[in-house]
This record gives sequence, structure tokens and C-alpha cells, in this order.
Amino acid sequence: MVEMKRDDFEQLVSLALDEIPRELTRQMRNVVILVEDEAPQGGPELLGLYVGTPLTERGEWWAAGSLPDRILIFRNPILRMCANEQQVAQEVRVTVRHEVAHHFGISDARLHELGWG
Repeated sequence: MVEMKRDDFEQLVSLALDEIPRELTRQMRNVVILVEDEAPQGGPELLGLYVGTPLTERGEWWAAGSLPDRILIFRNPILRMCANEQQVAQEVRVTVRHEVAHHFGISDARLHELGWG
């Protein structure tokens, strides 16, 4: 397990978001990106999770009073699976891209086809 301060990990998440093309980030609507220490109990050990309604499924009904979607990046599972800080940075980049892709309606199957599984 890699030891890393929460602030340093959050900085990696911020850098990963900065790497996403601006034409995509401009289209992201009503979504927040949060760092959580652990994934929800009782399920698989997730590295990230998208909770919300993908842009491709939103209709006119969606905007009225909808809470923001959430992209959750799970710090400790990523730190546990990596051997060094470079691996952590790479895994954060992959996880952030993966969850942002879900916000755009891209499925896990398609992400695996594209090499972003």
C-alpha cells in the first residue's frame, strides 16, 4: 500500500480532470467529483463510482430540481492496489476518465473495448 496524504491524492484527481479535453468538460452538467476514503461496504472493492443520470438519458424532466450527479473516487482502494506513487497517479487518471465516461453514457462494456476498463 502506498502512503499518501489526502491533499496529494485530491491533487492527482484534479490533475486527471485537467487532462480531459475542454470540449468534454464544458458539456459536463450538474455533476460533482468527490474523493471518499472507502467504497460502499458489502460490494466489490471499487476504485470509483458514478451515481446519477448519464447525459444521454436526461430529458426535459431531469433538470427541474435534480440533485447533482456524483463521481466518487475511492482513495484507499487505489492506494492499496498500487506499489508506488506513479502507479497511483496512473490509476487515478484511468479511474477519473472511466467515471467521467459513465457521465457521458458510455457503458462498462464499451470502456473495456476501448481499453479503459
